[in-house]
Amino acid sequence: MKTKGRKKNRVNIVTLGCSKNLVDSEVMLTQLRGNNVDAVHESADEANVVIVNTCGFIDNAKQESIDTILQYIDAKQNGIIDKLYVTGCLSQRYREDMEKEMPEVDAFFGTMELPLLLKRFKANYKHELVGERILTTAQHYAYMKIAEGCDRPCSFCAIPLMRGKHVSKPMEELVDEARHLAARGTKELLLIAQDSTYYGLDLYKKRTLAELMNRLADVDGIEWIRLHYAFPTGFPLDVLDVMRERDNICNYLDMPLQHGSTRILQHMRRGTTREKQEALIETIREKVPGIALRTTLIAGYPGETEEDFEEMLGFVERSRFERLGIFTYSHEEQTHAYNFDDDVPEEVKQDRANQIMDVQAGISGEINDSKVGKTFKVLIDRMEGGKYIGRTEMDSPEVDNEVIITSEDLPLRIGDFVQVKIQDATEFDLFGCPDLN
Repeated sequence: MKTKGRKKNRVNIVTLGCSKNLVDSEVMLTQLRGNNVDAVHESADEANVVIVNTCGFIDNAKQESIDTILQYIDAKQNGIIDKLYVTGCLSQRYREDMEKEMPEVDAFFGTMELPLLLKRFKANYKHELVGERILTTAQHYAYMKIAEGCDRPCSFCAIPLMRGKHVSKPMEELVDEARHLAARGTKELLLIAQDSTYYGLDLYKKRTLAELMNRLADVDGIEWIRLHYAFPTGFPLDVLDVMRERDNICNYLDMPLQHGSTRILQHMRRGTTREKQEALIETIREKVPGIALRTTLIAGYPGETEEDFEEMLGFVERSRFERLGIFTYSHEEQTHAYNFDDDVPEEVKQDRANQIMDVQAGISGEINDSKVGKTFKVLIDRMEGGKYIGRTEMDSPEVDNEVIITSEDLPLRIGDFVQVKIQDATEFDLFGCPDLN
């Protein structure tokens, strides 16, 4: 159906990429609605204006962003939409090229240009809405971006090119945001940033992540606080003390380590070694018994030899991470690593990634098997195929294990915590029923 001549705009925001982008879209949605603009997020309903919030992190993400923009360019040419705007990381990084290649897009905006985008709708950035957010996730959990940008020199990473230097969000604003979210039914906060453990250095001249977590843990109604994207070098150990002492801070840590070979870690400019990473993992597990450690790794970095890969494979076997993901290396323009030859063939990268995940599947299967017969506190996320789907304290949404719950005689409510007895397990899922005892 053509929408030309429609008197009032309806705006659809389409989000690609990571949870940090999702928070940006939620802020955008809040600001638009706060200015009385009819705005929705990834709605199937008819809208005549589309904003694509792009990702530019690695090749696959960039291609998805480009394909999505082209889809909406086609919709515009066919009269299905009137206006198309592009924002986010890809737009920040390649704006000049995209303006030349995609003249059908009405305007491109960078990652920090929300006020300029709002002006396209005769809207202003309302500071009184800071801390307010319309969630696009289920109401019972919310991502909380505690900082923007990154000061780390990692050779493979383009994030500083797209997001700039590290800027911490003031602690008072984050606590206010948590109170607003809790008042609307949010029970779980997922703390995110490009580098969460750097939090506070720019504002308070010291790392204050532990203090922030303590203050967030004091907010009534918040039952789980989960920490993501912790950088291992200079890790603030006082965070572990808070995690151990506060009941509503999950015994969970997402710490992307990127590799398990000292030589490759040095080439990556990570400021650490395999031995130091192993010592840190040991310290974390000593200070927080039962903690679930999530990490991500990269296979096929320039110059990665079979010996380097075997060192990483052994590192994974010894470390026995509760959760692990792996990417194949993406050769990114303007990064330090772009100066090196991307000399590991794609099929070798993928084969190495598959080998790592095969090892991890075995580790995860053994860990999950040990949970059979035990009872865990589970947060119910949704219902699907007649089953309830939830997560334990050890699991973050979208990326980690799920608990599939059969509860025919006892209806459960989405967003409630339930004690669930585990009856069966696979490598990446648990199966159970409510424990009524």
